[in-house]
Amino acid sequence: MGTLRLEEIFRAEHGRILATLIRLLGDFDAAEEALQEAVATALEQWPQQGTPGNPASWLISTARHKAIDGMRRRAFLTRKQDEIARHMEQTAPASAAVGAPDSDGAGLGVGLGAEESDGSLAEDRLRLIFTCCHPALAPDTQVALTLRTLGGLSTEEIAHAFFVPTPTMAQRLVRAKGKIRAAGIPYVLPPDDALGERLQAVMAVVYLVFNEGYSASFGASLVRDDLCEHAIRLGRMLVELLPRQPEARGLLALMLLHDARRATRLDGCGDLVMLEDQDRRRWDQAQIEEGAALVESALRAAGRGAGPYALQAAIAAVHANARTAAETDWKEIVALYGVLAEVHPTPVVELNRAVAVAMAGDVARGLGLVDALAERGELAAYHLLPTARAELLRRLGRRGEAAKAYRRALDLVKNEAERRHLEKRLAEVA
Repeated sequence: MGTLRLEEIFRAEHGRILATLIRLLGDFDAAEEALQEAVATALEQWPQQGTPGNPASWLISTARHKAIDGMRRRAFLTRKQDEIARHMEQTAPASAAVGAPDSDGAGLGVGLGAEESDGSLAEDRLRLIFTCCHPALAPDTQVALTLRTLGGLSTEEIAHAFFVPTPTMAQRLVRAKGKIRAAGIPYVLPPDDALGERLQAVMAVVYLVFNEGYSASFGASLVRDDLCEHAIRLGRMLVELLPRQPEARGLLALMLLHDARRATRLDGCGDLVMLEDQDRRRWDQAQIEEGAALVESALRAAGRGAGPYALQAAIAAVHANARTAAETDWKEIVALYGVLAEVHPTPVVELNRAVAVAMAGDVARGLGLVDALAERGELAAYHLLPTARAELLRRLGRRGEAAKAYRRALDLVKNEAERRHLEKRLAEVA
């Protein structure tokens, strides 16, 4: 059992493990500390004893016992803390105690039972999402905290997603967990009449997790399969929990339609393959069909009130259903972006619409829209703006200006696969 294998398990299972530990321990920081200790124990034991049949259950049980032992060892524990430790022992699932580890975490032969791992663990994740998205927390903090706890993203990754310095994000996360403790925010699913109003923040969380997996902020690999799959699982849970919410269906459709071409986004060397050059025969047709059906259902249910996720999914469906890049209905995409800009006006939507205008045939107009957006400075740190500008300048034959824009994009990009792609483009025009 190598360190890399444990890291893969940790990435894939982090959310549900931490969610369950927060339920058992009643505290974010205590759960994170216990999980770290369990991982350290796994690094010691798994290479000699082999990987458990259910690694996630092993980590949950080991972390729980580590937390109980820590409580017992601390001389300054209050009587209330002793009661909590006893309560944890008395209320733990019977199956978790079979072959339970001693104070060193050794000897665990059987993990959590099937009911715990399938039913309550899934509900734990939903509890954690809605706790992190409680109205008492600022919207940005809701998203950041859930990305950290349930998504398993690092503070640096979240900071990049929000375009803020890492220390600023670290302080925000600390304050958020402190506020949950101080305000006594309950670790429960909200009542039915409050689910809808909390859904927007929850969906933003899920989609940011997907985006980080689909196009990683930085690092050697552009795609992180574990985060994509984790976000889609969460999307399915939201649809199941809120079957009458069209936007939940729109979000799941959007992720499925993008994810359908995940396997074709990189070549054999790990380099980026542009959409127009991807092998569409390798796109996952089952996911495309499911996504297309979901977006059709969402748009029909929403009518004129279609939300941003359903509209973005409709755009993704136009791409997915085109047999070749040349057959893409860019005019339809421009029209959809126009509606999306009214419903969800953001600089990134404006940038995407500008590119669509160019791809629909008016490259000069598209470039003008990109330049106007650049002058406003709202996307000054967003590498895809100079990237888009460079691509349009290249199409117009303005190679010197394109080279300058590519260099600006290279100054901002942090992902190595994207960096290599930009360097190739720069070499072509320079």
